[in-house]
Amino acid sequence: MKKENDIYCKKRNNNIYYCNEKIERKEKMYRLITIDLDGTLLNRYGEVGEFTKEVIKEITKKGILVVLASGRISDSVLTIAKEIGANKYYISGNGSVVYDMQNDQIIYENYLSKEKVLEIIELCEKNSIYYNIYTESAVIAKSLNYNVAFYNYENTKKSSDKKTEINIVENVYEYIKDLGTNKFLKMTICDESKSVFASIVKKIKEIEDIDVLDVAHMSQKKIMLGTKEVDVGYYYTEITSKNVDKWYAIEEIMKIENIKREEVMAFGDNNNDIIMIKNAGLGIAMGHSNDEVKKVADIITTTNDEEGVAKVLKEKLL
Repeated sequence: MKKENDIYCKKRNNNIYYCNEKIERKEKMYRLITIDLDGTLLNRYGEVGEFTKEVIKEITKKGILVVLASGRISDSVLTIAKEIGANKYYISGNGSVVYDMQNDQIIYENYLSKEKVLEIIELCEKNSIYYNIYTESAVIAKSLNYNVAFYNYENTKKSSDKKTEINIVENVYEYIKDLGTNKFLKMTICDESKSVFASIVKKIKEIEDIDVLDVAHMSQKKIMLGTKEVDVGYYYTEITSKNVDKWYAIEEIMKIENIKREEVMAFGDNNNDIIMIKNAGLGIAMGHSNDEVKKVADIITTTNDEEGVAKVLKEKLL
């Protein structure tokens, strides 16, 4: 037995650790695979590995449903879903939206209202905190920093039809106020200082009818500038409407497809994946996940840079 961050696990193939006694029983049939994007399916450069693409291709041939469940904007999730051949449903905004790709329609939604977005913008502006807003099709921000800088870096490697739309505007409050929609997926706030970040999160949590994601660790990403690799590190949280979660969105798909909880396999690496991993028939945490995520997982696979998702999928389904 191996003690992995106070979680006792049995090591088997490919450095995958099995952490729950139910795995010892006869393997179940899985009909729905839900996969987070950043830190899970995507490597540190925002790419899907070729091995992973091949494994997912083989899984979908078997009639197993693969659904991406991400905090990203809808257009960004759609692009990656098409890239890997997951062509039936996707989940965006951490569960704000479930989209039916075949019928080209939203089948579930729980948006953050414009009123709440404007209230949070005012609070961030008064405290000089960096923030950005996610609509269905774009990320809106004042500058290319933190997570938006990473999306911009991703865009440099994509064709024009696959880029994430980033709208940089000087007066975000007025821009949002005049925007002809009342539907926002989420907001993200970021800062390099842990104390400054903790202070603003405390204030935001006082706002009613929203959910604020608890993230205790710093996000770490890599950006290539020419031949130089640059670290992008920051503390962040995500703000959504009340009762938004990836698992609630997954349940909507389960109802439509008549899929049972024990037939669901879920992959994730961060706190916004905890309920999804905990409730799935088989929950898998990435090797670099924090302790809170690992504690609820049945399996701890290798990291996103080591294509840990594909390793489990190949072993369990192929």
